Amino acid sequence: MRTRILGKMLNSEVQDYLQRNDIIIVAVGTTEMHGGFPLDCETVISEAYALKMAEACDGLVMTGLPYFYAGATASGRGTVQVSIRQGIDYLGALARSLLRLGFKRQVYLSFHGPAHMTICPMVRDFYDETGVPILYMDMMMHMGKCKDLFTSFSAFHDITVGAYKLMNRIDDIALVTGYNHREAQSCAPFNDLFGLGYQSAAVGYCFGENGDHMATPDIPDIATRDAMAENGAELICKMVERMDMPHIVEQLRKLEAYGLENEEKYPWMPAAWNRNH
Repeated sequence: MRTRILGKMLNSEVQDYLQRNDIIIVAVGTTEMHGGFPLDCETVISEAYALKMAEACDGLVMTGLPYFYAGATASGRGTVQVSIRQGIDYLGALARSLLRLGFKRQVYLSFHGPAHMTICPMVRDFYDETGVPILYMDMMMHMGKCKDLFTSFSAFHDITVGAYKLMNRIDDIALVTGYNHREAQSCAPFNDLFGLGYQSAAVGYCFGENGDHMATPDIPDIATRDAMAENGAELICKMVERMDMPHIVEQLRKLEAYGLENEEKYPWMPAAWNRNH
């Protein structure tokens, strides 16, 4: 294919694709302060993963979704904060539009910790409305399953730079120093509260200092940047290979069939009811 990114395709190319397959990987991002990295770095990471995942399962990719709930980084002057409810409604509208077009197997992913608060409610409501199961993949969670690949925080930073390389945006990574601090977060006294719920969902707060999110390594020259990018791109590819995307999208197909059987047995299920009324 000339490209797998939906917005770069011709309408005729999308039509040709939908004659043989129905998979789209939706990269959900954010725009927030992130140390010495660009504000959209978690968007670009998601897009890079989405592209490699689509290549692995013959899917398309939806990019260009950088404005969602950021969370505690709202104290940063460059952070764009969109409410969780607004994000749910917007993603839901996109999901319904994609379904009408013929994309029945939709996979949403994000590399942003609080993203689950936006995507998970949409995924569940969408199923009750349409009877079509769509999937959320938390890339932070998948990192935890690949601990042999991510043995230090430097690997996390490498995949950030590697993502920009894979998306042909390596020059957007600035050559910087001075962000490699290791001070405790100003909100650390409240860690006992933060640990009572899943990631950023336990309690509302914002960081008190820009340096609270996050320390990033010095990138003093292009050689350092290129080395990080090379290692990071390799880590992304290895992680995607372990995901076994062909199996995941086939499971989505089987799960839909399973759901249809249940709808026949239990017509009061929301999905069954909404299909027939």
